[in-house]
Amino acid sequence: MAQMQRKLRSLAFDGLFALWTGSFALGIPFLWLVGRPAGAVRAFTRLWVRGVVFLLRFVVGLTYTERGRAHRQPEAGIIISNHESTWETLVYLVLFPDVAIVAKKELLRIPVLSWYLRHSPMIIIDRETGSAAFKMMLKQGRAALAEGRPLLLFPQGSRMLPGEPIRFRRGIELLYTQLGTPVLPVVVNSGDFWGAAHAFKQPGTITVSYLEPVPPGLPAASFTQTVQTLLETERPKLGTH
Repeated sequence: MAQMQRKLRSLAFDGLFALWTGSFALGIPFLWLVGRPAGAVRAFTRLWVRGVVFLLRFVVGLTYTERGRAHRQPEAGIIISNHESTWETLVYLVLFPDVAIVAKKELLRIPVLSWYLRHSPMIIIDRETGSAAFKMMLKQGRAALAEGRPLLLFPQGSRMLPGEPIRFRRGIELLYTQLGTPVLPVVVNSGDFWGAAHAFKQPGTITVSYLEPVPPGLPAASFTQTVQTLLETERPKLGTH
C-alpha cells in the first residue's frame, strides 16, 4: 500500500510539474518584448524552480538540507558536483542564483525550460564538436566569471547511479587550469530519491554537502585526483535511502 501511495504521489507530481512548467510559457512573450534581460530571465527561472521545490515537498514528500555552507566563498568561481538526478540540475538554480550551468545541448529539447536556459544564459555545449566545444566553454566561462557568475560543472557528464565511481570527463582539468579560480566541490545524494535507481520519486531528504574549496594553481592531474577523492570520500557520509 505504501509503495502504491508513493507511486501515485510521484505521478501526481509529474502532472503538476508539466502544468507548472507550461504556465511559464506565458512569460516568454513578455520577456521577449522587454529585450530578454538575463537578470529577469533568471528571476523567472528561480520562481519556476521554487514552485518545483514546493511540489516536491507537498506532493512527493521530498525535501533537502544543506551542510557546510561556511565553505561557500564568493571567490569560488567553479562549482563541481556529482550528478545523480534531474533534481540538482533544477535546484542548483536557486542554491546558486546567478550560476552558469555547463550543460549538454540535449537540455534544449525540453519545451519552455529550454528558452529560459538559453537566455539566462547557460553554457550549452555539443560534445560531438570536440575541441570546438571546449573552446566555446572556455570563452563563455570567462565571460560568466567576468560578470560575477560562478560556473557549475557536472564532471561525470551524465547522470550516474548512486555508488558509481565519480570519474571526470576530459577537459575539466583544462578548464580549471585555464580559468585559474578556486573550485567548490559539492556532493548530493539525490539519486537515492529521484533517478534511474527508482521507478518513481521517493519521499525523504536530499543532502547537499559543500566541501572545502580547492585553490587554483594545482597541476591538472593533482587537481582531478584531489576533487575526485573529496567527492568520493564525502558521498558515503550522506547516507542512503
